[in-house]
Amino acid sequence: MEQPPPHAPAPAGDAQAPYLELLARGASADAYEQPVLLARAEGAPPGRIAALEDAKRLALGVRAEMEGRRRREAELSALFETAHDLAGLRDLDAVLQAIVQRARSLLGTDVAYLTLNDPARGDTYMRVTEGSVAARFQQLRLGMGEGLGGLVAQTARPYVTDNYGQDVRFQHTRTIDAGVHDEGLVAILGVPLMLGPHVIGVLFAADRRARVFEREQIALLGSFAALAAAAIDTANLLTETREALGELERANEIIRDRSGVIERASDVHDRLAELVLRGGGVHDVAAAVSQVLDGTVEFSDADTAPGEAVEVSRTEGHAVRLGADWVAAVAAGGELLGALVLRGQPGLDPVDQRTLERAAMVTSLLLLARRSASEAEQRVRGELLDDLLDARDRDPRLLRERAARLHADLGTTHVVLAARLETAAATADDDAEAEAAARRRLWSAANHLAATRHGLAAARDGGTVLLLPLRSGGTASGVAAHVAKRLSAAVHEPVTVGASAPVADLVARAETAADAYAEAQRCLDALRLLGRAGEGAAAEDFGFLGLLLADSRDIGGFVTRTIGEVVGYDERRGTDLVRTLDAYFASGTSPARTKDALHVHVNTVAQRLERIGRLLGPDWQEPARSLEIQLALRLHRLAGPDRR
Repeated sequence: MEQPPPHAPAPAGDAQAPYLELLARGASADAYEQPVLLARAEGAPPGRIAALEDAKRLALGVRAEMEGRRRREAELSALFETAHDLAGLRDLDAVLQAIVQRARSLLGTDVAYLTLNDPARGDTYMRVTEGSVAARFQQLRLGMGEGLGGLVAQTARPYVTDNYGQDVRFQHTRTIDAGVHDEGLVAILGVPLMLGPHVIGVLFAADRRARVFEREQIALLGSFAALAAAAIDTANLLTETREALGELERANEIIRDRSGVIERASDVHDRLAELVLRGGGVHDVAAAVSQVLDGTVEFSDADTAPGEAVEVSRTEGHAVRLGADWVAAVAAGGELLGALVLRGQPGLDPVDQRTLERAAMVTSLLLLARRSASEAEQRVRGELLDDLLDARDRDPRLLRERAARLHADLGTTHVVLAARLETAAATADDDAEAEAAARRRLWSAANHLAATRHGLAAARDGGTVLLLPLRSGGTASGVAAHVAKRLSAAVHEPVTVGASAPVADLVARAETAADAYAEAQRCLDALRLLGRAGEGAAAEDFGFLGLLLADSRDIGGFVTRTIGEVVGYDERRGTDLVRTLDAYFASGTSPARTKDALHVHVNTVAQRLERIGRLLGPDWQEPARSLEIQLALRLHRLAGPDRR
């Protein structure tokens, strides 16, 4: 067979074949050099090498076109998905987060974020971030015209910089530069969020290395910015629509209420009768009347009821108006027992006025019927609790029998609570009498709560002590918060409550109840010292301070509650998150300095801090939480061999 001349060009099909194979399997751009290099190594004639070079250029052109189409398809798909999210808008934050996430993914940047203007404060603030790990950067608030974002907002045009720190086109400030430095950002692209002719914010994409953003990428980020602005506009319209619907609904309610006055009068009669038959209390009556009259009805005892108005009501036998309120005396014979006060209903019609008067009469009957029984039961409950706290040589069997007669089970797990009313110190006889009356109200309310929860209560140390069973799944902290809320509402003044850790079988050891009460008092004193009067808490609520308040020093439990998720992740995955967290705090919470301490890339630090944030929760860098985490890290190091 006749051979082609040595310098003749190779057939086009032979030269294109290897490149078609590379295109078919989606090879990298570097792989397209191999056919030419191989031909030269084999000593192929110049004609074949020239043909291969031509085929390579054609193949790379086809590959670039295919890559461009794939990229455009991905961009269009992301834009369609975002538009779909906007069409079904339910949560504005979720839509904005999705926009920022997709922008970061498609542009391949380390960080993406969105700022919004605050007209009320005259500045702009960070609304959504993706990929950010620096707390100071995430909390930035910037004055108008400051930084790259300020220039975008002023000109309503996109701006890009490949090195923000060295770019003199922008107005640099210490706050912005510190935040950008903490995040380690270098290249930044910003495009405006526009509502009509107005700029309402800026959408950014940024890298922690020098980078040139292409025209297509700027246009893509602008498309995402347009969708973000549309989402914000839609959310604002939805809010206005909901407000308008709410106003319309309120108008309809007024119409329905006026047409149903007589029906309400009949309804309250039935409710009050039912309350009496099933043994309801004073506050049940107030709650029932509140629902019927669409207001707030409160019971005030004789000492705290508005004096002049109550006397007029008792004398005339009718409810009387006092400013924007109505007062109905609760009296039996010649004794004033208190008053029902309807708040904020100055325009009460005659039917509703008679409803309030009827409720006051029912309240007086309930108070008289329960007074003697309540006093006897409260005395018995208080004596039993006093014996638990004070008696050292007592018979456990007799204590259990006495508790059983009061429907209390001393064998189950309980929480001991110390409650104190937050009133000013008495400086005169009237003040002393008022404080004593307030303490009586607290003791009465505590006894009522204890009786409904199958517990015990007693007046002690100028306050009240309660013993309440711990329900399944409950915590001492939850019980303390609930009791503080209930007692404060009952006496209409702040009541601070400290709780012990759960204790089981109170009669097994003589000192169990007394020790638990001492712990509850320490928690109560801690709340007041911390300026948290009127709240309820147990030792577990005070973080590392709880280690000092509790009878037992549960250091391991504190470490586990605080950083256990991070420690466990390292143990399961063989990662280095604990050391990274330690270095991050030691470096002043600067990712840039942390990467120097760990000798890793700043992106590695960012990825680790992102993982730590997901494990510890979004508030892990708040000052109080950060302090607890740093203490837990130190205790963790002391508890075992140095893991660094």
